[in-house]
Amino acid sequence: MSDIFEQLAAPFDPSEVDWRVGSTTKDKAKGMALAYIDARTVMDRLDAVCGPAGWQNKYVMEGSKTVCEIGILCGETWVWKADGAGDSDVEAEKGALSDAFKRAAVRWGVGRYLYNLKSPWVALKAFGNSYAIADEAKPQLDALLRGNMPKPPAPPAPPPSPKQNRTAAAKSYVDEAIKAIGTLTDATSLNAWVEANKTKLERLRDVYDEGSRQVSGAILETRRTLMKGAAE
Repeated sequence: MSDIFEQLAAPFDPSEVDWRVGSTTKDKAKGMALAYIDARTVMDRLDAVCGPAGWQNKYVMEGSKTVCEIGILCGETWVWKADGAGDSDVEAEKGALSDAFKRAAVRWGVGRYLYNLKSPWVALKAFGNSYAIADEAKPQLDALLRGNMPKPPAPPAPPPSPKQNRTAAAKSYVDEAIKAIGTLTDATSLNAWVEANKTKLERLRDVYDEGSRQVSGAILETRRTLMKGAAE
């Protein structure tokens, strides 16, 4: 169920979010912008996440309040969540149904992040007998919404080049070689190791010069130690 909730609660593309005017200044020059989504957008999200047959809703009346219940099929079990609303300012009965539906969807996480979104004061314009958000304020609101969008995943790292692969292999060989040289206990075994690894040491010089010097240094140091031990 957690996967379903995360998908339902994901932020919407800014193009799917609308804005309405809340409180205004006395001169109606500015108003508080409130983000919202309509019922059809909620239905599309439920269809996309749950499948058309994976969710359902029903309405009941509790006094003067319209309550919407949304059920989602989780495995083989229907899980229900509900919320309600009173009549709205627009087409009272229709508005109550729509508001109750959207509030019930919020219980499932749909659009819940919008409640935590900042509601900035923006410029208004006359719109019939009321006021609407001015066009010049829309880029600011769009940026606000995009700030809540998940960041795109980082592009995959390019595959290592053939040279990088050779260098990585050479570094691994250097570590193994130095470790092996350190286990040798006499000059004969040291000479035998150098002879057996002659071709690899020549290739190492071409691919990873620093590593070649490290191995040569280990051979020289081991040879000195063995000679000193033999002299004693």
